[in-house]
Amino acid sequence: MHRFLLIGLLFTFSTANGQIEEVRRITETLCSPEFHGRGYVNKGDSIAAAFLSSEFHKIGVAPYKDSYSQSFELNVNTFPAKMELLQDGVKLIPGIHFVVDPSSGPSPDYHRAKSFEPYLITGTDLLDEEIFVAKMTEMSQIGSTTIIFDLTDVSGDTLRQLSSIPASFAKDIPVMQIVDKKFTWSVGREQLKYPLVYIQDSIVNRSGTFDMHIDAEFIESYKTQNIIAYIPAKKKCSKTVVFTAHYDHLGRMGTNTYFPGANDNASGTAMLLTMANYFKENSAEFNIMFIAFAGEEAGLVGSKYFVEHPPIPLKKIKFLVNLDIMGSGEEGVTVVNATLFEKQFKLLEEINQEKALLAKVKRRGPAANSDHYWFTEKGVPAFFIYTMGPNKHYHDVFDKYSELSFNEYDDITTLLIEFVKRLK
Repeated sequence: MHRFLLIGLLFTFSTANGQIEEVRRITETLCSPEFHGRGYVNKGDSIAAAFLSSEFHKIGVAPYKDSYSQSFELNVNTFPAKMELLQDGVKLIPGIHFVVDPSSGPSPDYHRAKSFEPYLITGTDLLDEEIFVAKMTEMSQIGSTTIIFDLTDVSGDTLRQLSSIPASFAKDIPVMQIVDKKFTWSVGREQLKYPLVYIQDSIVNRSGTFDMHIDAEFIESYKTQNIIAYIPAKKKCSKTVVFTAHYDHLGRMGTNTYFPGANDNASGTAMLLTMANYFKENSAEFNIMFIAFAGEEAGLVGSKYFVEHPPIPLKKIKFLVNLDIMGSGEEGVTVVNATLFEKQFKLLEEINQEKALLAKVKRRGPAANSDHYWFTEKGVPAFFIYTMGPNKHYHDVFDKYSELSFNEYDDITTLLIEFVKRLK
């Protein structure tokens, strides 16, 4: 008896350990420099899409139709080449000392040819119309070619009130802005005429001299794709459970800087493949569809395209589970839309309590913060599940594979599998 128990325990450990090794391989690959941050420079998104198609094929999960790809287009602003800012002749590090606004335009030739001294305007200056007009007049008289806004002297509602002003000036002149918070980058869908550069308060010399060389390219009708795979139910069934995760990330900010997007969302994409691997070997009562979305970071573009061009009738989706930020979980998971679908949320809670899986399954209301949103808007019952834990790297260059613990990955996998098994 004890011998068979030991063999069973060793088999379980070996299977779980093998799963984590596979998850780590997939996540590390998706985060590698060769994937260019899975964005729109060097076709990083398409490299990732080809990799995912290959992985689904390797598992033995077929495309829903003839191809894994569902193609669509979007407009996107990119930074494919030079990303250079010097302060007093010293190069600053992109992603650490400075970032450009995702909608930045290219630097003008006169900034590439010679150094410049930006004209300083503070938040306090902006709040006093008389002072601001005087500053603008002086700036014109001395022929300054760049403004540097310092809004670190205001906060709260005042800062929010003034926050759009730097971008409005970047339509007419290159702009810099001093910030005292961590950088959080994103994807631009339009382009300003000139650069808008954010620089950290801890590094900036407010009276310094700067050199700037920023290349920006706006691409209209960029071609990208969702990846869709499918497993039919063990008995013919009209209803489908859908697992989704966005595989895209922020891409590159210049030649030498890219955003790995490990937690967001290489980890969720790996979980998608874990689900595919399980249900390939263990057919469910429902059809299971897997969708890896592109364009999430550009504004939920891929999921919007899917619901507008659904390969299956949306009314036939029994339930959708959207996976994002799956690399930790030490503090549990949050479930968006829990208040809309109480019965299904209680099922998650029951499974978690019964099997003693996660520290917490936290309830949250509806939010338009990931790809579940468009499905919910069309009446499809859906959860968006993300982990909570000590890893706070988000939309920055530090969201690396090495920062992921995967401490609760197996427990989350168990929770999701049991959820599908018990779904009525």
